[in-house]
Amino acid sequence: MYPTPAKCHICGNRDVLVTKVYCPNCDTTIEGHFIPSHSPFAGLTDEQMQFILAFIRCEGRFTRLEEDLNLSYPTLRNRLNEVVRALGYEPGKDDTPAKLTAEERNLILEDLGSGKISPAEAQALLRGKEPGES
Repeated sequence: MYPTPAKCHICGNRDVLVTKVYCPNCDTTIEGHFIPSHSPFAGLTDEQMQFILAFIRCEGRFTRLEEDLNLSYPTLRNRLNEVVRALGYEPGKDDTPAKLTAEERNLILEDLGSGKISPAEAQALLRGKEPGES
């Protein structure tokens, strides 16, 4: 069996409708307009879903995953990165700002107040980035 499509395979439209549901157990068919559930995991391959299930079963512990899947750490890391990309994220990118101590923040604000750094530089430093880094 195939999974419910998350989008039209012809035009790419994401507003697809399911019009028929069939139960092979009781031989019942229901016709109508049903919106398929949208899951962030709908676009993953079977292999990627199996990896995710093993990852959860092993509570994200790579040592347990190595034993469970009989794969090396670099291979497991690559598979996890594939899943992260398939979900629309870039591995290694952390969108959370760096944690600065109160003293570090005050030094940055003092440098800004005294004109040693520009507002843009202060903003970058407060975000935990080097000035000029995007």
